[in-house]
Amino acid sequence: MEQAIEQKTGVEALLQKRPLIISGPCSAETEEQVIQTATRLAATGKVDILRAGIWKPRTRPGSFEGIGTKGLPWLQQARKASGLPVAVEVATGKQVEDALHFDVDVLWLGARTTVNPFSVQEVADALKGVKVPVLIKNPINPDLELWIGAVERVAKAGIEDIGLIHRGFSSYGNTEYRNAPMWHLAIEMKRRNPGMLLINDPSHICGRRDILMDVAQKAIDLDFDGLIIESHIDPDNAWSDAKQQVTPERLGEMIGSIIWRKEDISSEELHAAMEKMRQQINQLDDELLQLLGQRMKVADKIGQYKKDNNITILQTNRWNAILDRAFAKGDKLGLSREFITKYFDAVHMESINHQNKIMNS
Repeated sequence: MEQAIEQKTGVEALLQKRPLIISGPCSAETEEQVIQTATRLAATGKVDILRAGIWKPRTRPGSFEGIGTKGLPWLQQARKASGLPVAVEVATGKQVEDALHFDVDVLWLGARTTVNPFSVQEVADALKGVKVPVLIKNPINPDLELWIGAVERVAKAGIEDIGLIHRGFSSYGNTEYRNAPMWHLAIEMKRRNPGMLLINDPSHICGRRDILMDVAQKAIDLDFDGLIIESHIDPDNAWSDAKQQVTPERLGEMIGSIIWRKEDISSEELHAAMEKMRQQINQLDDELLQLLGQRMKVADKIGQYKKDNNITILQTNRWNAILDRAFAKGDKLGLSREFITKYFDAVHMESINHQNKIMNS
C-alpha cells in the first residue's frame, strides 16, 4: 500500500494517507475490550485510526445504545497503549463538547444525523472555532442533497478537514445487503467534491462478515480512498452488530488480501491505448444519443396519433412486451436485467413526457 502524505502534522497529515484504514468495535463495551482491540489492531500494522461507538443511535428502544461519556477515557487509554488516533461518532452539540474534552482526534456524523439538517446544524454550531477533522456519512435515505447539505453546514462552521463515508442506503425490499451500496450516488458525490477524502464502510453496507471482502475490493476498484471496517476481539459476543464485525487479525488478513489499484500510472503506451478506447466510447455514446433522439421523434408521432384518437398514453401490455423483448435481447448481449430495467424505465419515462406534452398541447 502506498502512502502520499503532505507536509502536515498530526492527524491532518494522517488523513492524507492513501489508503486510509479505520477500524475498531461497533461499540465500546468495556475498557479492557477497547484497549485489547486497539493493541491488536495496531499489531497488524495496517490500521491508521481506531474507531469506537460511544453513543449508539438504535432503530428501536431497548437495544444497547452505547456506554456513553464514561467510555471516552477508555479511548484515551487505548490511544496511549496502541499509538492509534481515535475517532467517534457524534450526534449532538453536547456529544461534540464531551468528545473534544477528552481529546478525540476525529469526529464523524452518522447516517441518522446526516439525514436531519437540524441535527447537523446543532453539531456544526458546536464545532465553530474548533480545529478537528470531521467525516460525514451519507444519509440513510438515498438523497444526495442531504449529504451535500451536511458537508456545507460543517464547512460553514469553519471545519477545514472534511471527509466522506459511504455506508450504503436503506432500500425497500433490499435483501443482499443491510444497506444497498447504490454506488452511483457515492461516485456522483466524489465527482462533485474532487479531492475530498471518500472512504467506504463495508460493515454497514453488508451487515454480515462473509461478503465484507467483496464490497471492500469493489470500493477500492472504484478509487475510494480507504475503508472503515468494524473489528472486535470477540465478534460473536459483541453487544451490537455482532454479525458484521471481524477480529483484528482477520481484519489484517483482509487488508492484506485487497488488490490496491491506482487511478493512473506513468505509461505513454497505456495512455495511448486508453485514449483510443475512450474515443471509441465517445463515438458510440454519440451514436446512442442520436438513436435516442430518433426514438423520441417516433414517440412524438405515436403521441399525436393517441391524441387524435383519444387513446391513453400508458398501455401496460405494450410496455410489458417491450421489456420482455429487451430482456431476451439483453441476455444474449451480456447485459444484466437490472441494467435493462433501469435503462428502459428511463427511456419509457422520457417517452411518456414527450407524449404528455403533445397530449396536452
